[in-house]
Amino acid sequence: MKVLVAVKRVIDYNVKIRVKSDKSGVETANAKMSMNPFDEIGIEEGVRLREAGTAEELIALSVGVQQCQETIRTALAMGADRGILIVTEAELEPLAIAKLMAAVVEKEKPDLVILGKQAIDDDCNQTGQMLAALLGWSQGTFASSVTLNGERAEVVREVDGGLETIDIAMPAVVTTDLRLNTPRYASLPNIMKAKKKPIDTFTPDDLGVDVSPRLTTIDVIEPEGRQAGVIVEDVDQLVDKLRNEAKVI
Repeated sequence: MKVLVAVKRVIDYNVKIRVKSDKSGVETANAKMSMNPFDEIGIEEGVRLREAGTAEELIALSVGVQQCQETIRTALAMGADRGILIVTEAELEPLAIAKLMAAVVEKEKPDLVILGKQAIDDDCNQTGQMLAALLGWSQGTFASSVTLNGERAEVVREVDGGLETIDIAMPAVVTTDLRLNTPRYASLPNIMKAKKKPIDTFTPDDLGVDVSPRLTTIDVIEPEGRQAGVIVEDVDQLVDKLRNEAKVI
């Protein structure tokens, strides 16, 4: 079995986000970048499948600028066997990513594709579902447990009402939730070994995919600061404020 895992380069979750002065987007210059946390979970799940003997090869795929190689190297240090980088400077939307991934799937013929359920920069939560639709594959989203049984997979999903267990046919697309696993830290020896692992590089044109954006960002604005609270003297004053100012009762 071959497993393909998508990894995205995002601003590190510990960094305080700043909006550009012209409101065209988020400031990324000199910001610390790292792998999307949900994608780390995806890599960890792929490594566990290979360690269990279920998977024979684990491939890490990233799309974006040349610096995305660093994200792939992190995945290789965690245990991926090789990487694929699709280099583009274009502003990428979920549908473009899904089309690029579909082209790679047609080329590599994996049995399982794993993605994070969402990226912490745009929170779109769309790429996995779009990819499954383009491929005509089964999908198990928000997975907190994945068990492969030959040509079938049992996926436990995190839903609003609790947990939902589904049985799907392989090949499949799975998106990871936080409770699926705890990603390992890359050891120094593995970081050194990762430098020698191969990374194949393509462009969208090589794959025959048009990544032109379909949406235009008009403004990016920081949320308003939270206003200071008010101390009320009694219950009557609280009820009055809730009724006349907050309009909640």
